[in-house]
Amino acid sequence: MSAGTKTKRGRRGGGAGRAESSARVFAALGDETRLRLVTRLCDDGPASITRLTAEFRMSRQAVTKHLQVMERVGLVRNARRGRESVWRLEQRRIREARHYLELISKQWEAALSRLQKFVEE
Repeated sequence: MSAGTKTKRGRRGGGAGRAESSARVFAALGDETRLRLVTRLCDDGPASITRLTAEFRMSRQAVTKHLQVMERVGLVRNARRGRESVWRLEQRRIREARHYLELISKQWEAALSRLQKFVEE
């Protein structure tokens, strides 16, 4: 089935790929250190690995390992500035994850509304 083909329920197919992609993002954010790194990059903008290492009181290798996990799922990217690696948040991936959470929230709200109507009858 192509991404634009309607499924039996009348919805467009192709959402599975987005769900899988979002699942990888959420898995990467499931680690407290990585979540703190994303928060730091979101609040204060791009930062060098040296600066992040100092702020997180971790070895350079440990911080780099966490950043590479997030880079593989597209949450962050790095660029070289001279001898330094500067890491920045990839806003597009954050927006995609937020969108997926909003869809889930709407589904839950609808389900809870149906449950409430059922209980009140």
